[in-house]
Amino acid sequence: VQLQASGGGLVQAGGSLRLSCVASGRTFNGYAVAWFRQAPGKEREFVAGIDRSGRMTYGTDSEKGRFTISRDRAKTTVDLQMNNLKPEDTAIYYCAASGTVIWSARTTPNAYGYWGQGTQVTVSS
Repeated sequence: VQLQASGGGLVQAGGSLRLSCVASGRTFNGYAVAWFRQAPGKEREFVAGIDRSGRMTYGTDSEKGRFTISRDRAKTTVDLQMNNLKPEDTAIYYCAASGTVIWSARTTPNAYGYWGQGTQVTVSS
Protein backbone atom coordinates (compact mmCIF):
# COMPACT_ATOMS: atom_id res chain seq x y z
CA VAL A 1 0.00 0.00 0.00
CA GLN A 2 1.48 3.30 -1.07
CA LEU A 3 0.36 6.30 0.93
CA GLN A 4 0.55 9.92 -0.04
CA ALA A 5 0.21 12.70 2.49
CA SER A 6 -0.49 16.27 1.51
CA GLY A 7 -1.77 19.55 2.87
CA GLY A 8 1.10 20.76 4.99
CA GLY A 9 2.40 24.28 4.91
CA LEU A 10 3.30 27.39 6.84
CA VAL A 11 0.62 28.94 9.00
CA GLN A 12 0.48 31.44 11.81
CA ALA A 13 -0.43 30.39 15.31
CA GLY A 14 -4.17 30.08 15.60
CA GLY A 15 -4.55 29.11 11.98
CA SER A 16 -5.79 25.89 10.43
CA LEU A 17 -4.56 23.23 8.04
CA ARG A 18 -6.17 20.14 6.62
CA LEU A 19 -3.95 17.18 5.87
CA SER A 20 -5.02 14.40 3.56
CA CYS A 21 -3.81 10.84 3.18
CA VAL A 22 -4.61 8.82 0.10
CA ALA A 23 -3.79 5.20 -0.65
CA SER A 24 -2.57 4.86 -4.19
CA GLY A 25 -4.73 2.60 -6.29
CA ARG A 26 -6.89 1.27 -3.49
CA THR A 27 -9.16 2.20 -0.61
CA PHE A 28 -8.59 2.07 3.12
CA ASN A 29 -11.23 -0.61 3.52
CA GLY A 30 -9.89 -3.05 6.10
CA TYR A 31 -7.14 -0.72 7.29
CA ALA A 32 -6.59 1.40 10.32
CA VAL A 33 -5.06 4.73 9.47
CA ALA A 34 -3.16 7.05 11.77
CA TRP A 35 -1.35 10.34 11.70
CA PHE A 36 1.98 10.67 13.45
CA ARG A 37 4.32 13.61 13.67
CA GLN A 38 7.99 14.03 14.29
CA ALA A 39 9.69 17.24 15.29
CA PRO A 40 13.46 17.71 15.01
CA GLY A 41 15.26 15.84 17.75
CA LYS A 42 12.10 14.18 18.99
CA GLU A 43 10.56 10.76 18.64
CA ARG A 44 7.70 10.13 16.30
CA GLU A 45 4.45 10.56 18.20
CA PHE A 46 0.88 9.52 17.61
CA VAL A 47 -1.49 12.35 16.75
CA ALA A 48 -4.76 10.71 15.74
CA GLY A 49 -6.08 7.51 14.30
CA ILE A 50 -9.16 5.82 12.95
CA ASP A 51 -9.50 2.07 13.15
CA ARG A 52 -11.11 -0.34 10.74
CA SER A 53 -14.51 0.08 12.34
CA GLY A 54 -14.32 3.85 12.34
CA ARG A 55 -13.36 4.46 15.96
CA MET A 56 -11.35 7.64 16.33
CA THR A 57 -8.67 8.32 18.86
CA TYR A 58 -6.30 11.16 19.61
CA GLY A 59 -2.89 11.36 21.15
CA THR A 60 -3.58 13.97 23.79
CA ASP A 61 -6.49 15.99 25.11
CA SER A 62 -5.01 19.05 23.41
CA GLU A 63 -5.17 17.38 20.04
CA LYS A 64 -8.62 15.97 20.70
CA GLY A 65 -9.92 19.47 21.17
CA ARG A 66 -8.21 20.99 18.14
CA PHE A 67 -7.74 18.15 15.65
CA THR A 68 -10.34 16.04 13.90
CA ILE A 69 -9.61 12.89 11.98
CA SER A 70 -12.11 11.75 9.41
CA ARG A 71 -12.52 9.23 6.66
CA ASP A 72 -14.71 9.68 3.62
CA ARG A 73 -17.57 7.24 2.92
CA ALA A 74 -15.70 5.62 0.07
CA LYS A 75 -12.71 5.10 2.37
CA THR A 76 -10.36 6.62 -0.13
CA THR A 77 -9.07 9.48 1.99
CA VAL A 78 -8.30 10.05 5.65
CA ASP A 79 -8.07 13.70 6.61
CA LEU A 80 -6.71 15.46 9.64
CA GLN A 81 -8.31 18.84 10.24
CA MET A 82 -6.07 20.90 12.52
CA ASN A 83 -7.44 24.06 14.07
CA ASN A 84 -5.96 26.60 16.46
CA LEU A 85 -2.47 25.48 15.57
CA LYS A 86 0.36 26.22 17.95
CA PRO A 87 4.11 26.56 17.34
CA GLU A 88 4.64 23.27 19.19
CA ASP A 89 2.60 21.55 16.47
CA THR A 90 5.46 22.19 14.06
CA ALA A 91 6.67 18.85 12.71
CA ILE A 92 6.65 16.54 9.76
CA TYR A 93 3.31 14.77 9.72
CA TYR A 94 3.08 11.21 8.45
CA CYS A 95 0.11 9.07 7.67
CA ALA A 96 0.38 5.37 8.31
CA ALA A 97 -1.82 2.37 7.68
CA SER A 98 -2.12 -1.16 8.96
CA GLY A 99 -4.44 -4.03 8.23
CA THR A 100 -3.50 -5.85 11.43
CA VAL A 101 -2.93 -3.32 14.20
CA ILE A 102 -4.86 -4.06 17.37
CA TRP A 103 -6.54 -1.35 19.42
CA SER A 104 -4.03 -1.45 22.26
CA ALA A 105 -1.14 -0.86 19.86
CA ARG A 106 -2.78 1.89 17.82
CA THR A 107 -0.43 4.62 19.08
CA THR A 108 2.76 2.65 18.38
CA PRO A 109 4.60 3.53 15.16
CA ASN A 110 5.95 -0.01 14.77
CA ALA A 111 2.39 -1.32 14.56
CA TYR A 112 1.96 0.28 11.16
CA GLY A 113 3.52 -1.28 8.10
CA TYR A 114 2.72 1.36 5.53
CA TRP A 115 3.85 4.97 5.64
CA GLY A 116 3.48 8.04 3.53
CA GLN A 117 6.34 10.36 2.74
CA GLY A 118 5.39 13.03 5.26
CA THR A 119 4.25 16.59 4.91
CA GLN A 120 5.80 19.53 6.71
CA VAL A 121 3.67 21.63 9.04
CA THR A 122 5.24 24.83 10.31
CA VAL A 123 3.41 27.09 12.74
CA SER A 124 4.88 30.50 13.33
CA SER A 125 4.32 32.44 16.50
